[in-house]
Amino acid sequence: MRPDVVVELLYFEGCPGHRSVLPVLERLVAEAGAELRQRPIETPEEAAAERFLGSPSVRVNGVDVEAGADRRAGFGLECRLYRTADGLARMPPEEWIAAALAR
Repeated sequence: MRPDVVVELLYFEGCPGHRSVLPVLERLVAEAGAELRQRPIETPEEAAAERFLGSPSVRVNGVDVEAGADRRAGFGLECRLYRTADGLARMPPEEWIAAALAR
């Protein structure tokens, strides 16, 4: 059990990506013994304050699972796309999430 590890799923209603990543997150979080929190982002102001790059965003202990995300801007209520080895994806690859959980 790793109660010191908190995984956050940030999303906004209307973007289907968070529904796709949720079962993957639930499984990985359970395997790691971590805690999962879902956080809806509801306004452009909240998106800016949270540095929300789009839905879904996955953070482990406050750090986005996408390398380099901390250097990006363009916060807002939009669906997020991830550049992966296989092309664009609507959710972060499982490997990115697992690697973030292992840190």
